[in-house]
Amino acid sequence: QVQLMESGGGLVQPGGSLRLSCTTSGNISGVKASSWYRQAPGKQRELVASITGGGITNYADSVKGRFTISRDKTYTSVYLQLSSLKPEDTAIYYCNMRVPWGDYWGQGTQVTVSS
Repeated sequence: QVQLMESGGGLVQPGGSLRLSCTTSGNISGVKASSWYRQAPGKQRELVASITGGGITNYADSVKGRFTISRDKTYTSVYLQLSSLKPEDTAIYYCNMRVPWGDYWGQGTQVTVSS
């Protein structure tokens, strides 16, 4: 059974950086895209960044120029570099991997930006 596990979240001051990682266990194949979503308290889950199998990236306007998504060559891990963090980036960050038969989700990692 495939499972996704996020790590790297934590408490950081405004202007700081974090690197989130998402690793998979089990046999995952046919990954079409890997993405990071986030959900702040009282808000809907939103797409932060995605990367396709071909390496095409897409970012939410609110994080362009500050966040960078990347993945490993085996498509089994995906990363999100967060820089110039702002208090409004505070949220639970979720990893998603899309395969032909559906989506896999991780359980999330908390990112808190506060002084």
